[in-house]
Amino acid sequence: MTASPVWRGTGVSRLLAAPVVLLCAALALSGCGDMTRFQTDSPSSVKPIKPARAATHTPASDREHERILASYGGAYDDPKLEALINKTVERLVAASERPDLTYKVTILNSGAVNAFALPTGQLYVTRGLMALANDTSELSSVLSHEMAHVLAKHATIREDQARQAALVSHVVTEMGTDPDLTALALAKSKLTLASFSRTQEFEADGIGVGISARAHFDPYGAARFLTAMERNAALKAGKPSLDPRSQDFLSSHPATPERVQNAQVNARQYSAPAQGERDRETYLDAIDNVVYGEDPSEGFVRGRRFLHPKLGFTFQAPEGFVLDNTAQAVIGVREGGSQAMRFDVVRVPAEQKLTEYLNSGWMENVNKASTEELTINGFPAASAVASGEEWQFRIYALRFGSDVYRFIFATRRKTTESERNARETVASFRRLSLDEIQAARPLQIKVITVQPGDTVESLSHRMAGVDHPAERFRVVNGLDPRAQVSVRSRVKIVVE
Repeated sequence: MTASPVWRGTGVSRLLAAPVVLLCAALALSGCGDMTRFQTDSPSSVKPIKPARAATHTPASDREHERILASYGGAYDDPKLEALINKTVERLVAASERPDLTYKVTILNSGAVNAFALPTGQLYVTRGLMALANDTSELSSVLSHEMAHVLAKHATIREDQARQAALVSHVVTEMGTDPDLTALALAKSKLTLASFSRTQEFEADGIGVGISARAHFDPYGAARFLTAMERNAALKAGKPSLDPRSQDFLSSHPATPERVQNAQVNARQYSAPAQGERDRETYLDAIDNVVYGEDPSEGFVRGRRFLHPKLGFTFQAPEGFVLDNTAQAVIGVREGGSQAMRFDVVRVPAEQKLTEYLNSGWMENVNKASTEELTINGFPAASAVASGEEWQFRIYALRFGSDVYRFIFATRRKTTESERNARETVASFRRLSLDEIQAARPLQIKVITVQPGDTVESLSHRMAGVDHPAERFRVVNGLDPRAQVSVRSRVKIVVE
């Protein structure tokens, strides 16, 4: 993003006509703010997995690879996981119809449950997907499915999409200043997974299950993992996100009951249930201590609070708001959609007054008479209001060190409550203490052994930083709603 905001056009109310458009614009608007400071680790600074043979490279695939890394938090460096994936891919390649083809797998530093492939044989899996799977046969089902898209040439769709996205981005820069058109066009051109047709998905399922079975993995792993993804997605219901990093495998690989059933039918062609190799113990060893959810290096959400240990600040959203930490901004939407907020960082010259910045034209219809200088927890700040046809806005700019942070609150109707929500949120912005920074650790998957007396309920109480702990414990461990844990079995819990 550029440093110069460009919220111009036919009126700010059209830009934020609904909370979902606010979210869309937050991800898509060119020049809304410089959020690169929120990403403290360079995506290219961590090396992807290096198999014995490298996948084909083209200039287009290299550009797409860099774009994927930038959108998904870079590569995740974990030698144990890399070794497991390399070994699994080697077995799958040897069992495929084209053992001469080569693949290169990159683990993405994202909590989303996702996997996809480029036509060149570059495969991607997120650490979120690795955390959800429960054995190597489930992992193999995902890898073989993506290999199948390459084998069947489905993944060539990605090259067309990349070219189209580049064209859209070029056109958008030349199309003028209409913010609605800019936001929607750029949002559609952001990184998304290629939506394969129903026929292509079923074809990839069939090919993938066959590859896994011939590699002597349990072919029923595909059906189990499709079911796990459905259950995981159900826990996210009501919490939509437009952040590319949080889009999951089901966004383009819908796991309908028919597809799960079809995966089971495919598996029965190769073996009876419980006969194939699952390799559960090796898998659990590999994912022990894997980061779960958001990476604190980019800031993270805990309930209504956002913390950024690297940059040293925190703030808390109003009651009833759900926060989403995207690649470009922190977005908050109140239940029911009557209020929304955006928090980001912008470049403002040190010599420019914050009141001048608020009236510099990046947002239309700002009431200059409402602009006032403030001091918030010792930090220089300024506030103003803006109005549109359907939305009313309260905007703040706050200088923290050499950076200026911006809060934008949108409400359909200005009320005492909406004004209080804005004031209290901004007033909660403060510097983190050294103890808080040191205590801000990522959530991790911890593999433990079930002891006598342990139950799903008692083990779920040991989970930290997650919602619906009992349901999530069942989902991450592949347990049916009524299943119980067995003594001396190994299970995953989420800990700080």
